[in-house]
Amino acid sequence: MTVHSQGAATSAPQDAPQKSAGPAQTPPPTGATKAASTSPRGGRKSLPSGWLPYLLIGPAVLSMAILLLYPLVKNIILSFQKVDKIEFIQRKSPFNGVDNYTELLGDAQFWTVVVRSFLFTAANVLLIMVIGSLIGLLLNRLGKWMRLVLSMALVMAWAMPIVASVTVFQWLFDEQFGVMNWVMRTLGFAGYDQHNWFETGLSTMVIITVLVAWGSIPFVALNMYAGLTTVSGELYEAARMDGANGWQTFWKVVFPNLKSFFLVTTFLEVIWVFKAFTQIYAMNKGGPDRGSETLTIYAYVEGQSQGHYGLAAAISVLTIVMLVIVMSFYFRLILKQEEEQ
Repeated sequence: MTVHSQGAATSAPQDAPQKSAGPAQTPPPTGATKAASTSPRGGRKSLPSGWLPYLLIGPAVLSMAILLLYPLVKNIILSFQKVDKIEFIQRKSPFNGVDNYTELLGDAQFWTVVVRSFLFTAANVLLIMVIGSLIGLLLNRLGKWMRLVLSMALVMAWAMPIVASVTVFQWLFDEQFGVMNWVMRTLGFAGYDQHNWFETGLSTMVIITVLVAWGSIPFVALNMYAGLTTVSGELYEAARMDGANGWQTFWKVVFPNLKSFFLVTTFLEVIWVFKAFTQIYAMNKGGPDRGSETLTIYAYVEGQSQGHYGLAAAISVLTIVMLVIVMSFYFRLILKQEEEQ
């Protein structure tokens, strides 16, 4: 029994077990619990983690909507309006339904341009893929220094500005001082004294095809070489032991392992070639007599030169639709390839 000065008496049993010395475990106050549940910045709660990806891609989606989606919607609306030079000056845009599409689909010149565009695209993609793949195989077989020299040459050709390359080709095929006329005369061919290589639409398209292929082959060649470095050397050795020749080795070893590369690269080349504009317009502005126009040049000439803005918008919409239809087959092939893997 212990008596304090205040007169209060307390008792403590002498046989009570001794507790281990340590810090006292006291529950935190209610205010501290609330403070811990909030972020340190001004007491605001943090956003759920599921919102973070959307916040990161938000600026990109917004910029694409402003720069791509809005012009596309306006272009589609314009394709249903009659906007020629008079309407453009008067700032009027009356709707005329599907008259622009009806006029185009019934125009023989439009279908001529469509056929020319697809033939131009097919010829370019075929040349680019075949020659680019062959150069890629060559890069894989060359020694270190020769591979470096060829790779640098490909990169310089690839990096050359389009307008500069067009200027070079115009000089090569110049009527009076062109190198090609000199080469043909040197080889003994007659009729190449001041020969005009841009006299017809067909010859102009051939020159443009060479130009476009020349500028796109490096992309395929370098990517082909990069893909070949992933193919195991044991597969080549097994093919040689089985007696396979070069073509059989490519078809049985290289192509199956690089099938995705060929599909994706062909897909990209079709898009790039089909929408080619600068090379064609800078070379001869779609001439002579509009004989080298593709759909992109046709839409530009109808809109900017002829002043048929609604009709030009309809041409661009039909171009997009045709390209989507063509690309749908490649989408199916790519998806099927992914399912097989």
